[in-house]
Amino acid sequence: MTVNTGSAIWRGGLKDGKGNISAKSGVLENVPYGFAKRFEGEAGTNPEELIGAAHASCFSMALSMVLGEHNLTADEIKTSADVTLEQVDGGFAVTKSHLTVTARIPGASEDAFAEAAKTAKENCPISKLLNADITMDASLD
Repeated sequence: MTVNTGSAIWRGGLKDGKGNISAKSGVLENVPYGFAKRFEGEAGTNPEELIGAAHASCFSMALSMVLGEHNLTADEIKTSADVTLEQVDGGFAVTKSHLTVTARIPGASEDAFAEAAKTAKENCPISKLLNADITMDASLD
């Protein structure tokens, strides 16, 4: 089992507050995020963008694995994930993640690629996470 950690600190109210996110690996270290970055187009990151990067990278790796099981190796797999946040039932929800994939795979037919991509989409751990039960431990300091 592998456990990786992302963390966030938030200070203040929703619209006037500011936050910072970090990742255990150090690739993200106190990167700012906030309301304007998420909802008003201000430059910076937001949770949906990070989910998109996670989904795209996970899918690409899963596709590489599936291709390898069929003795195919991609020269390149380019994936983007458009994650949709919208108002639903008086609140907000992430409702979709749309993967766009282009690949260069010597020797792969369209059918073999389509089947491998479908299998990777269904079995990528982040695809599964987006349908997962969420657990939590919560306490006051």
